[in-house]
Amino acid sequence: MAGARMRDAFFAELECLLRPEEPVGREGVRPRLPHRAVVKVRWYVFVTGWRWEDVPLELGCSGRTAHRRLRRWNEAGVWDDLHMHFLRLLRKAGVLEADLAVVDSVMVRGFGGGEATGPSPVDRRKLCTKHTLVVDGNGVPFVIHNAPANADDHGQILPAVADFPRVPAKRGRPRSHPNVLFADRGNDSEAIRNALRAEGIEPVIARRGEDHGSSLGRIRWVVERAISWFKGFRRIRVRCDRLARIQHA
Repeated sequence: MAGARMRDAFFAELECLLRPEEPVGREGVRPRLPHRAVVKVRWYVFVTGWRWEDVPLELGCSGRTAHRRLRRWNEAGVWDDLHMHFLRLLRKAGVLEADLAVVDSVMVRGFGGGEATGPSPVDRRKLCTKHTLVVDGNGVPFVIHNAPANADDHGQILPAVADFPRVPAKRGRPRSHPNVLFADRGNDSEAIRNALRAEGIEPVIARRGEDHGSSLGRIRWVVERAISWFKGFRRIRVRCDRLARIQHA
C-alpha cells in the first residue's frame, strides 16, 4: 500500500489552485479540515478502491467529508485546471507531442449501476462504463470521456477529439487539434475519416478485414500503456461511484 500515500510534490502543485484556507474567527466556530487531509483521503480511496464509509479516521478526515469536498472542487473546475496545469508543465519541458494523438477505449465494471453505465456487449451484458482516452505520442492523457458500455465507438471518437485541450505554446496560438490521429479497427468508418479530415486531422485508422502487420502498433502502444496505468488504480478498475461527475473527477 505504499502507493496509497499522497506525494508531497502532487499536493504542492494542487495547493495553488485551491481556495486559501479560512482561519478560525473570533466566534470560535469549528475550523474546516485542512486541504492536505482531504486530498490525502482522496488519494487513499483512489489507489485502494475502498468505500468512502470505510476510510479509517486515523487519516485525519472522514470519507464522506472528502467526498463532499471532491464534488465541490469538481464543480468549481479544480481538476480540469490541474490537468491543464500539468500539460503546461510538460509543454514547457518539451516532452508534449501535441501534433500526434492516439485514441482507444476500455470498459470497466460498474457495480450497482449509476450514470454513464450500460450493458456490456462483451461481458454478458453486465453493467459497465466505457472510458475513451486520447493521448499524445508519449502517452500523456489529453482527454478522457465516460459513456455507457453499449455506446458505439464511432460516436465517442469525435466528441473526444473536439475536447482537445488548447495548451499554450511557446510561440503562436494554442493548437486546437492534432495533425494526425491513430485508432484501431473498432473506429473503422469512412464517415469518421471524412469528419476528421474536415477538421484538418489526418486519420490513420486500421481497416477491418486486412491482415495484421500494419505497423500501427508501434505507435498505438502508448495508449495501451496509459490504459494499464489507469487500471492500476482500483477506483478506476472497478467503478463504485454512481454519479458520473464523481467518476470524471
